Amino acid sequence: MNLDLKNRNAIICGSTAGIGKASAIQLAQMGATITLVARNEEKLKETLLELPFKDGQKHNYIVADFNDPEDLKLKIEQRVKEKNFHILLNNTGGPQGGPIFSADVSEFTNAFSQHLVCNQILVQAVVPGMKEEDFGRIINIISTSVKQPIDGLGVSNTIRGAVASWSKTLANELGQFGITVNNVLPGFTATDRLDDIVGNAAKRMNKTEAEASAFMKSLVPARRFAQPGEIANAVAFLSSEAASYINGINLPVDGGRTKSL
Repeated sequence: MNLDLKNRNAIICGSTAGIGKASAIQLAQMGATITLVARNEEKLKETLLELPFKDGQKHNYIVADFNDPEDLKLKIEQRVKEKNFHILLNNTGGPQGGPIFSADVSEFTNAFSQHLVCNQILVQAVVPGMKEEDFGRIINIISTSVKQPIDGLGVSNTIRGAVASWSKTLANELGQFGITVNNVLPGFTATDRLDDIVGNAAKRMNKTEAEASAFMKSLVPARRFAQPGEIANAVAFLSSEAASYINGINLPVDGGRTKSL
């Protein structure tokens, strides 16, 4: 099984923490040259120092805020003039939690821009190079909510579903060029985002955060939360040559929590 990513260039979004950072480290360990994307330059510099470079890779980064799609567009278009990219990991922090009925309209428009519009900008920039290489891997970190909506995450449930449909449509269009488009659906994963979810759940259930955390773990057959590296392992496989005939799927990595098939 060929899992080698040597001579592959990868863009990893949201790459200074959590799943994005774990994915950047894993792909670099497999030989890929990484371009980190995040808004905090100091954290980007710190993450850059943590990336393996056993194959002599020269990793770099782009400072970009997904609240400013036009700036992202300018920066990514400049970078693709320098080299082709083979792998794109779309990964953006989830919208604020809360009931869908009480969400302000701006929450939907902002989340749509940060998630779907920015994904579209990145894809349009990198796909021409992927076509030249006859190899492309577009992977989107979304949520198990595309299979089973999560209570208290109304805006996220809505926008994640839109990204899933966008991704499936894109997979149908790009498959003929050796480009795959897949979604990884993390379950409860030990990140800053999960801390917020646990806090919201505790308030909703009128319990302590420890009690809310224990309850959430009880919903998972594995009886624990995932580590970011476990999600990154799925990203790494889908990025490889070995996953060449896997296209247009939603892959839950959730310890068995999602009830649907």
